[in-house]
Amino acid sequence: MTILMALLSCDLFPVVEQLPTITAQTSGSLIALPYDENFLFKCEAKGNPRPTYRWTKDGMDFDLHKDSHLIIEESSGTFLIPNTKEKTKYQGKYRCYASNKLGTAISEESELIVPSKSQFINYKEKTEPVVVTEGDSVVLECNPPQGIPPWQLYWMTNGSSRHFKLQNERVSMGLNGNLYFSNTLVSDSRDDYCCFASFSRIRTIVQKPRLVLRKRKPSILVPSSHSTTYIKKGEELELECITEGLPTPAVEWIKMLENLPTRTQIKNYGKLLTISNITDQVEGKYMCKAKNDLGEAEHHFQVVVEEPPSWQEEPVKSQLAEIGSDIHIKCSARGKPQPTITWKRNGQPLDDFPSTNYKVLDDRIIILRAEQRDTAVYQCEASNRHGTLLVNANVLVMNHPPLILTRNYLEYATMLGKSVIMDCRVFSSPPATINWLATFLNQKAFCFLVIIETKGLLLIDSTRIVEPPQDMKVKRGSMAELECQVECDPTLRRELEILWMKDGMNILSNFSEGYFTDDGILQIVNVSHSDQGNYTCVVRTSLDQDTASAYITVLDVPDPPVQLTLSELKDRSVRLQWVAASDHNSPITEFIIQYEENHWEPEKWKEIIRVAGSQFSAPLTLYGHINYQFRVIAVNAIGRSHPSMPSKRYKTPPSPDRNPENIKIEGHLPHQMDISWEPLLPVEHNGPGLEYKLSYRLLGVEDSWKEQMMKRHSFVVRDTQTFVPYVVKIQAFNSHGWAPEPRVVTGYSGEDLPLAAPEDVSVEVLNSTLLRVSWSPVPQTALRGHLGGYTVHWWQTQSLLNSKRIPSERQSLTIPGNRSHTMVPGLKPFSEYSLTVNIFNRRGNGPSSSPVSFTTPQGVPEQPPILRATNFQKDSITLVWAPPHETNGFLMGYLLQYQTGMMLTDLSHVTSSISVNFI
Repeated sequence: MTILMALLSCDLFPVVEQLPTITAQTSGSLIALPYDENFLFKCEAKGNPRPTYRWTKDGMDFDLHKDSHLIIEESSGTFLIPNTKEKTKYQGKYRCYASNKLGTAISEESELIVPSKSQFINYKEKTEPVVVTEGDSVVLECNPPQGIPPWQLYWMTNGSSRHFKLQNERVSMGLNGNLYFSNTLVSDSRDDYCCFASFSRIRTIVQKPRLVLRKRKPSILVPSSHSTTYIKKGEELELECITEGLPTPAVEWIKMLENLPTRTQIKNYGKLLTISNITDQVEGKYMCKAKNDLGEAEHHFQVVVEEPPSWQEEPVKSQLAEIGSDIHIKCSARGKPQPTITWKRNGQPLDDFPSTNYKVLDDRIIILRAEQRDTAVYQCEASNRHGTLLVNANVLVMNHPPLILTRNYLEYATMLGKSVIMDCRVFSSPPATINWLATFLNQKAFCFLVIIETKGLLLIDSTRIVEPPQDMKVKRGSMAELECQVECDPTLRRELEILWMKDGMNILSNFSEGYFTDDGILQIVNVSHSDQGNYTCVVRTSLDQDTASAYITVLDVPDPPVQLTLSELKDRSVRLQWVAASDHNSPITEFIIQYEENHWEPEKWKEIIRVAGSQFSAPLTLYGHINYQFRVIAVNAIGRSHPSMPSKRYKTPPSPDRNPENIKIEGHLPHQMDISWEPLLPVEHNGPGLEYKLSYRLLGVEDSWKEQMMKRHSFVVRDTQTFVPYVVKIQAFNSHGWAPEPRVVTGYSGEDLPLAAPEDVSVEVLNSTLLRVSWSPVPQTALRGHLGGYTVHWWQTQSLLNSKRIPSERQSLTIPGNRSHTMVPGLKPFSEYSLTVNIFNRRGNGPSSSPVSFTTPQGVPEQPPILRATNFQKDSITLVWAPPHETNGFLMGYLLQYQTGMMLTDLSHVTSSISVNFI
């Protein structure tokens, strides 16, 4: 027997090089509050050689040493930004890079947010009063300062230092801070409403409009449109539904197709639904319903529960590999939406390192036949809209003989039976086999790394699967990939064989088409239902073998529903029932019901309703005089099934179901009123002979309705008064009967030009080019139409410099809405002007006010257009210039200056002779 020994003394401490690893960092957002002394950005790392540091700001290099205001910790990458007046320039996103010769690790991104000064001062707004009719709804807007989320928002009165209790069943503060009145009472009339925003160490009071006041069906104030709420699991869900109407509506909350979840709380007099610590079961469709004596209104909310990224499999943060081996870096994350995986090497995108030995497979990198140049820190970032996960994976590629890294600790006693404790940690690539040999040399203990080779006997490692294939679910038509990573003794590497079996049958000999293998990886292209089953990886050498199995589940769209039947047959409704077929391993989430009729649009299928995947019947609301048939489509996470076979036909009896909508009342000319509406669709006629009955009368007058029957969808009422309110209703009729009683709408007859001009026109000259104009509003009775706004006209009459009259060149400025003041810019200095104001409506302009005259003060002259130096002498020159084109006042003289080096001196202080000429 031959024994080969490699002896290494444990008294030596070899140094092993290490890639950089981040040990401390700043992440998330820092808000630069005015009372903080400074803002810390921490970055510390370990490695051998010792790492060096650099920073980026908003993706660009950020050199700490070029800014003397920064406080730098030289022993690490940490620095502080002082809280000074110039801190705004530091706002942005920062990232630290720690590097040594082996690679670069990067920190998570951190952001400094510097709110503007206006967000930290108390301010008041000058506001116009809000005028409403008693019983109407109204909204007072808060608009708190942006930038820092407020700790608290509430409303108060300006004359009280305490919170003024405004909220009740009728009055609510929304989540956005606005104050909503479902209907108004005379007691709501106040002139000191304030919105109070309380921030961290900061308070802001916002003066809001005073409210001056002058039986309605419910409607929804908040939200105003369809709502889809995306919310993270574990957070608190808040759904708000603020209504208007008189009497004050009652609010009811419903979750469609099931009961409200546990932990549901209804707050703020029924207007706010909250659910704490939400889970996937909270997801779904919710409805708020508002009711009073006159009717009801409803609004739907779609709630989608999502998750930030989390590791599905904790990534391996450090790997040591021998040259020529294959390296697998896996980074598998879950989340909703599914996180996007981004790879970097030493902080740079992987695409910046073109290499033929890289293979990127979504959530993993495979480095084939690794070389020493592949040593680096690899970064994986998993991101969705709720956050980002970052991991640094250190990969060290090298071949290194065995090194003993620690001392042996030896305890022994002279007494028989005492134990000997020895420790021998070894670094090598590839991994070394450790054996022990005990000896004593001069009473000193040594440990040895012993490699034993005997004639006829070889000690080898077993063959084993170190990364078995994992169970997986794949879509039909996509590609599946199973991985089977193996370790075996190097002496047997050439004879190692990796086989794949499906349900006990060899794949390559029985199912070769569509399967590909490559170094322990099995790929199945264009997966079909027949590929579902149990897959086994078999690794073997001439001495031993190992196996591991995984199950592939094939996902597909559902099969179409079957056995469609109709029941509960009524004039305007029917119940459709069906039976679900196979869901192909992905639960059915909903069913889509479609209909087709064979008269107006035959063979054209349209959606009528959707129901949850747990329902197998649905009540359907129908139109009259239609010959229906129905079909059902099943939906799961993969997609839609093919449509089912159609049901039997069902024809509904005739007569209109509804009246025209989108009624428009306009007055294009004085003394007439144009009425138009959206006609019923042909499918809504429900029989022959469709006509419309138009009824109208003056608003507030107990008079009989004037009626007209017609087939067209427009009508002109003539000989009306100018701009007076009318009530209008339109009812559909066919040969079989009348539609339901129509709703009543209000509109105005035609407008005419305003009769009066604004009064009390006054001007305030602010400077040589700016003017403030104000006036008294024109009474509503003289407006004779919908208010468009006001127009200010002005023109220069003469220059005060030479008293010369100037031809009239009018300028104008339009001020929309009900305002009574404005600024007029762009005036010429030292001039006399005239100014008028008029009101306008949709019909046109009213008369102008009496002209108001004013003058502007002198302004700064323009600079001389020409300056020349001529006649250069030893101790003198001649300066020649031209006067300014516009002096904007009386010209008093010129200031002449000259400059030598960095000194600027008035010419009046110069002793040398100067010749001055004017041109």
